[in-house]
Amino acid sequence: MKRTADYSWSKLPIHLFFIAISVVFIVPLWSIISISLSKESDLVTVGYRLIPLNLDFQAYQYIFDNPLPILNAYKVTSIMSFAGTCLSVLMISMCAYALSRSDFKYRSIITFYLFFTTLFSGGLVPYYLLMTKVLHLQNSYAALIIPLLGSVWFVFLMRTFFQQLPDSLVESATLDGAGELRIYFTMIVPLSTPVMATVGLLQLLAYWNSWYQALLFIDKQELYPLQYLLQVMMSNIQEILRNMQENVPVDAGAAVQIPTESTRMAMCILAIGPMLFIFPFFQKYFAKGLTVGSVKG
Repeated sequence: MKRTADYSWSKLPIHLFFIAISVVFIVPLWSIISISLSKESDLVTVGYRLIPLNLDFQAYQYIFDNPLPILNAYKVTSIMSFAGTCLSVLMISMCAYALSRSDFKYRSIITFYLFFTTLFSGGLVPYYLLMTKVLHLQNSYAALIIPLLGSVWFVFLMRTFFQQLPDSLVESATLDGAGELRIYFTMIVPLSTPVMATVGLLQLLAYWNSWYQALLFIDKQELYPLQYLLQVMMSNIQEILRNMQENVPVDAGAAVQIPTESTRMAMCILAIGPMLFIFPFFQKYFAKGLTVGSVKG
């Protein structure tokens, strides 16, 4: 019993450290929720609080005053995120699998080519001209999905994981007459769940939070993703306040009738809410997938 007690006390500093880290991550999120549920006048007078002085849903009422754009943006973002994540994981994993094979003749050349693209960018103007004038992808889901499909860092991450798999698995399957696609889908993919789940989660977050592609290539409001729509709404609020201050003399009490700060935080909650529910399903794979390659066995 004494050894058990000593062991527990020895772990106490570690437990306290991680509890403190958890609080550091939880408090900002709690603060955002509290601000989104606070009255704008309370934020002006007493500032930010972890518990709202007066519970108020005006910010959410302002956002959902016309719910159709929000719901449509959720639909666009969901389609873009799901399709983009599936396609990107498939493309990245197949590229990484080819580069992990020691018998692939051109793997060194392709690896150098991929690495070289991380050092230099083609530039914004050629990128825009390619998407609009050559591929004609403006105002389409393809313009939202294709730019984020590939990631060289994820290719190298998966390649490292695939290189740790025994070569005897592929050799035995080849001797049994299995083709490359069958080996990939029936053997490599089931054994690579941690790294694929990790890459899938990071790609899902990238698609869910993307707005830059919509800024460049989307003119139709029905194709606005969630993040870009919320940014447009916030810009509209700022423009209204600016017009009020320039054209009509108003006091501080009248200026806070539009829920500026609480609306901004409510938009954050709407944007990150679905990801908070999705992340726990990937958590058990996340740490293992990110530490791939740190230990060579």
